[in-house]
Amino acid sequence: MSDDQFDLADVALAEPPFHHPDAGMQGAPRQTASNMKFSLSFFSNDDRGKPGADNYKLLLDATRYADRNGFEAVWLPERHFHAFGGLFPNPSVLAAALATVTARIGLRAGSVVSPLHSPIRIAEEWAVVDNLSNGRVGISFAAGWNANDFILSSSPFEERRERLACDMDVVRQLWRGDDAVVSGLPVKTFPRPVQESLPVWLTTTGRQEGFIAAGKMGANVLTHLRGQELNELPEKIELYRRSRKDSGHDGRGQVTLMMHTYVHEDRARAIKDIQQPLMAYLGSSLDLTQASTKRLKPPRRNSATAAALRDAMLLEACERYMNESGLFGTPDDVIATVERLARAGVDEIACLVDFGVDHAKALASLSLLAETKRRLRAPASCGLSLPTER
Repeated sequence: MSDDQFDLADVALAEPPFHHPDAGMQGAPRQTASNMKFSLSFFSNDDRGKPGADNYKLLLDATRYADRNGFEAVWLPERHFHAFGGLFPNPSVLAAALATVTARIGLRAGSVVSPLHSPIRIAEEWAVVDNLSNGRVGISFAAGWNANDFILSSSPFEERRERLACDMDVVRQLWRGDDAVVSGLPVKTFPRPVQESLPVWLTTTGRQEGFIAAGKMGANVLTHLRGQELNELPEKIELYRRSRKDSGHDGRGQVTLMMHTYVHEDRARAIKDIQQPLMAYLGSSLDLTQASTKRLKPPRRNSATAAALRDAMLLEACERYMNESGLFGTPDDVIATVERLARAGVDEIACLVDFGVDHAKALASLSLLAETKRRLRAPASCGLSLPTER
């Protein structure tokens, strides 16, 4: 599909602008597919081998499109010292750039690994983005999982979860304009943000303890299906909401689920388009996981056996994503998955779109996803306006 064809499919919606995710949650009805929120998520593997602006072209083009077509937010990760996610060492920098080319869409860190940073710097940097965007910032805090990243930290890897809870409290205090005591000194940060309170999430990999902790903190939840099954989510989300209520926090909170996403009119074409890029992408992820645990396990003696095991693991992971853990296939396939997620209690799907699919195909998929979103919100409507064949 050419750029001109994509522009013709880019129809702005008369949808409300970005809002604080906790607004109106008190007494809110249980989630349904028709009010599911859709966001974009990014986590590119930096495998181009060539520096330059083209590395961020899909991020910019997809975010502009999402901004004009009623998507809720864009999520930007924090990654260090590896090509997997390597384009995103600091989400506040990219969020500041996106703030200048968008008008409505939320700009969220998904996530800030707070034990690697001073909470003062987190509050200052994101307050700048909140000003640039006129109040569209949100932050998901993460404890971190890669021990190698903690060369950036003043505290040990083993204390990361305790450090996160303290960091989140300090950032929220500073955001409200309260003095926070840091290293024995009262501190107040500038610039003052537009939003009076900071929308916060806790990033969890699927541990029940993570969902419960988010509830106790009064935070929203950002999670994914790596390391957990979709059928496990209802129980964990119920634990989160019970913990939130028992801790005295108003509202149901918001649960955001990240899912690799690719939509096509033909499911067979969709699977063909994604299989090779997804295998390569997951391979990079596996390399990072193995590198982060290398010091904890002895190296494998038989390289041929190790390679065969790696290939088998990748194939299994790819098939799982395509069949169970991704938002892949036709609009009808997507709608069926969204309905299942709504029943599980998910409020927002963060659609990861930059896992290696060709740029034009990724934008065409995004256009079709937008049409599918409209169809969910207007179920009486027949037919979809499909993008031109690419």
